[in-house]
Amino acid sequence: MNYWPLLGVAWVVVGFVLRANPVIVVVSAGLVSGLAAGKSMPELLALLGDSFVSNRALLMFAMTLPTIGLLERAGLREHALQWIARWRGLTLARLLIVYLAARQGLSSLGLIDIAGHAQTVRPLLAPMSESAANRTPGVQALGALPREEIQRVHALAAATDNVGRFFGEDVFLAFGAVLLIQGFYAEHGITLEPLQIALWAIPTAVAAFVIHAVRIVFFQRGLARRMTAAADRVERSDAVD
Repeated sequence: MNYWPLLGVAWVVVGFVLRANPVIVVVSAGLVSGLAAGKSMPELLALLGDSFVSNRALLMFAMTLPTIGLLERAGLREHALQWIARWRGLTLARLLIVYLAARQGLSSLGLIDIAGHAQTVRPLLAPMSESAANRTPGVQALGALPREEIQRVHALAAATDNVGRFFGEDVFLAFGAVLLIQGFYAEHGITLEPLQIALWAIPTAVAAFVIHAVRIVFFQRGLARRMTAAADRVERSDAVD
């Protein structure tokens, strides 16, 4: 057995340790492994070209990042904050629970990539959550949120997207995980239809929605308590001075 092609693995490890450009590291590692396997440079270039053409659809996500960057430069986040400011009575809990329901519902219909961290959380949901948190009762009169609390709000927004997608996609019949479960049971002599698996995923999805919605409400209450306690400490410190 020829072990020389494994040099590509070592090349990747060294490249990542040195924090080199990941694209250059991976492509060059493929060339190293190919040359070590006895392939010529024209053959390797042809193989790379064929692989790119056959899997070009997987690179569509790469267009998301520059598109979102251009939208943010044009003021997308500022417009999102202004839009949220027009909604009276909108709190952090209401915003995230509505988003959770929409994300989970769309994922259960197979529309998984219609939202996500790059598409919605980073440019829209995170700043909207921050604005809604500042207007939440118990927080609104205490001024802007500190950076630590802002990071917690952003993390909760990202977690809401994760929960909505993860527990919604299993309800969709043609999702890969459903077919994987079906294949696993088939290997052990248990025949299940995708519809049966999807139906049994519904109670789990409902439970996940309720549990995370409760978490969001408790987070909002905890945020109000932390902000109130911080304001009290500042007042006592000013009184002592």
